[in-house]
Amino acid sequence: MKIIYTDVLVIGGGLAGLRIGIGAKRRGHDVIILSLVPPKRSHSSAAQGGMQASLGNVIKGQGDNEDVHFEDTVRGSDWGADQRVVRMFVNTAPKAVRELAAWGVPWSRVRKGDRDVIINGQKVTITERDEAHGLMAQRSFGGTNKWRTCYVSDGTGHAMLYTMSDQAIANEITVHERAEAIALIHDGGRCYGAIVRDLVTGQLSAYVAKATAIAAGGAGRLYRVTTNAVISEGIATAIALETGVAALGNMEAVQFHPTPIFPSGILLTEGARGDGGLLRDAAGHRFMPDYEPEKMELASRDVVSRRMEEHIAKGMGVKSRFGDHLWLDITLLGEHHIKHNLREVYEICHYFLGIDPVKEWVPVRPAQHYTMGGVRTDHTGESPTLKGLFSAGEAACWDLHGFNRLGGNSVAETVVAGMIVGEFISDFCENSRNDLNISTGLIQETLECEQVKIDVLINSNGTEDAAGLMAQMQQIMTAKVGIFRTGKGLAEAVQELQTLLRRSRNIGLRYRARGANPELVTAYRVQKMLKLALCVAYGAYTRTESRGAHYRDDFPRRNDADWLKRTLATWKSETDTLPSLAYERLEVMQMELPPGWRGYGAKDYRDHPDTARRVAEIAELKNRLNGADRFTLQQRLMPYEDLLPERFRGKNERIDEMMENT
Repeated sequence: MKIIYTDVLVIGGGLAGLRIGIGAKRRGHDVIILSLVPPKRSHSSAAQGGMQASLGNVIKGQGDNEDVHFEDTVRGSDWGADQRVVRMFVNTAPKAVRELAAWGVPWSRVRKGDRDVIINGQKVTITERDEAHGLMAQRSFGGTNKWRTCYVSDGTGHAMLYTMSDQAIANEITVHERAEAIALIHDGGRCYGAIVRDLVTGQLSAYVAKATAIAAGGAGRLYRVTTNAVISEGIATAIALETGVAALGNMEAVQFHPTPIFPSGILLTEGARGDGGLLRDAAGHRFMPDYEPEKMELASRDVVSRRMEEHIAKGMGVKSRFGDHLWLDITLLGEHHIKHNLREVYEICHYFLGIDPVKEWVPVRPAQHYTMGGVRTDHTGESPTLKGLFSAGEAACWDLHGFNRLGGNSVAETVVAGMIVGEFISDFCENSRNDLNISTGLIQETLECEQVKIDVLINSNGTEDAAGLMAQMQQIMTAKVGIFRTGKGLAEAVQELQTLLRRSRNIGLRYRARGANPELVTAYRVQKMLKLALCVAYGAYTRTESRGAHYRDDFPRRNDADWLKRTLATWKSETDTLPSLAYERLEVMQMELPPGWRGYGAKDYRDHPDTARRVAEIAELKNRLNGADRFTLQQRLMPYEDLLPERFRGKNERIDEMMENT
């Protein structure tokens, strides 16, 4: 039995995992990062549009600050977010983007003077301030009141990931590539690391650590068409679920992006619409103002995706041999802008569609994009039920995003959560009460259990095909657990996925090699993915309301009275075919921003009984503190700064709000 010891084991080599590792290593702890692929090939590199941070540099971002970013994020979440976590995030995001600049991320910069932009389909000249010249630029993104999204043309994730990976190398962090965690080592109360399979040799090893962090991204491959990479299958999230102790939060909250190219699902950044691109139907009509006259193309992603599908359902889509689609028109932005600020968009259209977006409209249709749910953690990033297990980024339900994520907040979350969780993990490791005290018997037992599962698959004479089961799962999720959901469809999905899970216990392999064997990998992964799919489908079936990206045709109203709570899913036994669901209430009387109208569609929702009381309480406090600065008022409404690691506390500077950091 091969055992590898370390202080911190990080599962996932993308932005969140790398930043956790850097933070822990700088605090003097040994770190090992596990990655399915070389870190520079992680899915973080696919982020195109940018990272939100309230810098207020550009003229259209003037007046932006943490308060505005906070309100945008909470409204975007449809009041599903943990508002204290949102405050931690918006306070730290400006520090994170500036840290990345210091490390070498070549952020696009402000140029003083006049420049032409497209706003609401019209060319407008805006004038950037002299004092902003050379500072980081921001663009507009959906669901925001200010231009806040920092960017590197449209290759933001690529630039951030390469810089972060280079920092990990500079800090001499050990990265084990082509290594997959397939189970967590735990005793029911404490996590001690993971059992890891070498994807080349097939060897199983035990990695034993004081703290284990899951930062392996989302689970987009539960769906047939997704913008996610082929490695985004949610396996690290699934092994947390399989402990029977750690809970997954809000797995029914799945985001669909409005503008992947059709039919492949490759992402075109929200920056294309943020920079002025328009959505058009088969007749060439710009339809979004008909549905959302205020925000139009820059409504929240869940809203735009639903409106697009509604418009297609009315017969206004463009017919093709692959199905119906709509058009994204960026021709009005001009050749120079497209080839410089949207160069990845240009190349994707050229290589994957054979069209020139400078002259032609681009076929688009919504596709699965982001998993708001994940390993449920507290504000430190640690599981409340399995000590020593942490999570950050898309794999986590921290819970920054609630039921809908704003564009630009995810790539920001990877770095911000990585910074914050890295500090809390270091604190955990430095506490003598958390020293390792594990028997080799537990390690041996866990490794042998996983080896038996692999052996059963290799030696089985089962009749089920793993790839076929995965394809059926993806089709069910796409057809019945998508943008629009119904009780009937979800009930059918749950039943059909349960059947697939039972069938997956009878998989047979044609190729029985123990080493590099894609069929074997698909076999053990699909068993785990089906459990995740059931968490999504069963959670959606049980939640009889609409909130954010979770939309029920049969329950179209948001229902705060009954459903202002977070879904928690656990998997108690290996023989189960459904997760156990519990719920965590969101306390209205502790909220800085009580539930209200998001700003889209009709003002049709059912209030929580405490909402009016909290609104009155806040109004009375504001009246009593009339004349106080925004920091004093905020701290009286909802204190949060003591939750942050000390090094990340303090104020952020802006052109219009110069101050000393304290």
